[in-house]
Amino acid sequence: MSTVKDVSKIVIQSSSGPISNLKLQKLLYYVQGWSLALYDKPAFVERIEAWVHGPVVPEIFYAYRHFRWNPIELGSETVAIPDSEVSHVKEVLKVYGSLTATDLESLSHGETPWIVARDGYGPNEPANAVISHESMKTYFKSRLVA
Repeated sequence: MSTVKDVSKIVIQSSSGPISNLKLQKLLYYVQGWSLALYDKPAFVERIEAWVHGPVVPEIFYAYRHFRWNPIELGSETVAIPDSEVSHVKEVLKVYGSLTATDLESLSHGETPWIVARDGYGPNEPANAVISHESMKTYFKSRLVA
């Protein structure tokens, strides 16, 4: 299993457009959710929390927060993760990559995993409630077309 840092780098490097920290956070949520639904395993072990602006992997948020709302720029780093995981990231990007950070935030706010994790918190109330793997797996499996 890859680290969320490596998965993040693949998301940024594979994107056809600029990726802000806000957009990256939502894309990581979709990479994780679809990995749980399709392969019955997480893409990474780090937790995803239900923050005010949607799902966030705190470790990655803090690693890239100095970019603020600007596109994240990486050097020419090589990332060694299995081809199957790179393919999964690219499939997620085909579906969600053209959406803006704001579109992805709105989308995630309407989905059960974020809603359930935010239960009991006001719309602008900070929280670090974890979005469970089980919640993501159940939700994304329900979205599979037979």
